[in-house]
Amino acid sequence: MKSEFQNAGDEAPFLTRVQRVLPQLSPAERKLGEFLLDFPGELGSYDAQELARLCDVSKATVSRFIRKLGFASYDQAKKAVRDERQTGSRAFFAHAEPEANAAALALDMREEKDNLDWTFANLDASELEALAAAVVDARKVWITGQRISQSFAHYLYWQLTKIVGEVVVFPQGGETLGEHVARIKEGDLVIAITLRRRIAGTRQLLDTIVESGARLALISDENMARHPAAHWHFHCRIHSDGPQFNHAAVLALCHQIVVRATLKAGRTGRDRLRKVDAVNEKLMQYE
Repeated sequence: MKSEFQNAGDEAPFLTRVQRVLPQLSPAERKLGEFLLDFPGELGSYDAQELARLCDVSKATVSRFIRKLGFASYDQAKKAVRDERQTGSRAFFAHAEPEANAAALALDMREEKDNLDWTFANLDASELEALAAAVVDARKVWITGQRISQSFAHYLYWQLTKIVGEVVVFPQGGETLGEHVARIKEGDLVIAITLRRRIAGTRQLLDTIVESGARLALISDENMARHPAAHWHFHCRIHSDGPQFNHAAVLALCHQIVVRATLKAGRTGRDRLRKVDAVNEKLMQYE
């Protein structure tokens, strides 16, 4: 018999489904629902009996709960959670059991090493060299990133502005994308950092940049499909066993871009860097 809560055409995200039915659940079902709001990824890691034991509820409670979410079976719900784990909230990576969190607290830097190894094993050094040359040769370098990506956009800006005459990072607080994208033109270089979770409209932004005639370089996580018109696309592995992404490889890649661009800039870049330092010394910017 179909649950009164079940909707075969429901495509709402898993957490939305849980939040929606929570007020209508029995105490045992609510206990399970609240657990999965905190640790939704556990549904993708355990079978129904194991999840019931982890939450101290019956297997029948798990089955009723799954039907009320709108899933025909536990396996269907499990697949939905695993799919969302690939592109959705970091909440899907949180673990209820202490042993599962131990790896995230390890000081052996295994995650960092694995992510760095994967990223640079899948990277073509000649493409890095070509991007570095484009940074130096461009009429203007535009660097864009939103959410966590903006942190790395600012890092690139702070480093490149010391060796390149025209560098802009956008958007800044209160600005729209259009205020900058409308001024991008042929001969420019745009470095777009698009780490998950990406904002809505990312594809439209990239398409509009390409239409401007500027060259486009992408820095993304490992799951983003390559943009067909991007001149360069560097994938950084950001996998983590903990509830936050690990961005060590992103920073390492940005550093490689900066170092190679500095070398490509040659004497002009070195002269600019010395001038920046000299002015800062004169203005007593440093201790």
